[in-house]
Amino acid sequence: MNVLVTGGAGYIGSVTVEALSAAGERVVVLDDLSRGHRVAVAQDIPFYEGDIGDDLLVRNIVTSHAITQVIHFAGLTSVPESVGEPLRYFENNTGKVMRLLTALTSCGVRNVVFSSTAAVYGEPEHTPIDEEHRKKPTNPYGLSKYFVEQILDWMDSACETTHVALRYFNAAGATATKGEDHRPETHLIPLILQVPMGKRAYVSLYGVDYPTPDGTCVRDYIHVADLADAHVRALRYLADGGRSRKINLGNGKGFSVREVVVMAEQVTGTKIPVREEARRAGDPSVLIAESEEARNVLGWSPRCSGLEDIVSSAWEWHRSHPEGYRQG
Repeated sequence: MNVLVTGGAGYIGSVTVEALSAAGERVVVLDDLSRGHRVAVAQDIPFYEGDIGDDLLVRNIVTSHAITQVIHFAGLTSVPESVGEPLRYFENNTGKVMRLLTALTSCGVRNVVFSSTAAVYGEPEHTPIDEEHRKKPTNPYGLSKYFVEQILDWMDSACETTHVALRYFNAAGATATKGEDHRPETHLIPLILQVPMGKRAYVSLYGVDYPTPDGTCVRDYIHVADLADAHVRALRYLADGGRSRKINLGNGKGFSVREVVVMAEQVTGTKIPVREEARRAGDPSVLIAESEEARNVLGWSPRCSGLEDIVSSAWEWHRSHPEGYRQG
């Protein structure tokens, strides 16, 4: 396969690029580096710094490298940021994707793996959440992704473009060479680990009055290597003629914010102070995915499902990369 990975210099994208290369696939990366890191992509992989909404650039990449399939990661992913800047999120996560898809279909690309999110469900009516659960996003981030899912559905019948939309949330952990380096950092586990690294005095708990056992939000954390594996499997599923699907990815287990803090204390051997803050707009109380579809259709199941494994791998990466990808 000749695969274009948009956002391939980002956190999940770079791990997926590494997995695709290890599997012998020919990979090309397109990333504007607004959130990604050039050094996260191996030098021998063709790399283009640019915008997914640049029609001419996308067409040039597709024709020059005979691209047959695309994994689309590029986008903005912060729920609180999306609430404060909704138009920016709809432009980046929906508008530019429409231009990307237009360019891809005009060049004959018919297989797309779309990095979606469990945020399309909104506040759950039941957990774990299966793919048929009511879709009612509570923030612009989730809605911007749901719009693209609907666009892909219409393209399926109109353009014979098949897709797999992978719905997940709270990617976490690290591989030996790839980890989280967001500027500014917004993800819980690296924020917590900044305390034992001496970069932060405490961790904020945004909301301690949710209807959960300890009052803090509960999330389903998935190791980034498991996510990469699912994307590779989804790509091969489409290459083998699979029909379009929406598929959840999760451990089926939820951990509260307080539980993650306690685990980080155990892994690092450091007491981590917390500060209770008001709830953030747009945050559902519980998000836990039902992933039976992923097991049945893709043959996928998480291999690093334990919270200790996830936090430990992140801690090892951050300790060996205290300045992230800006080392040296």
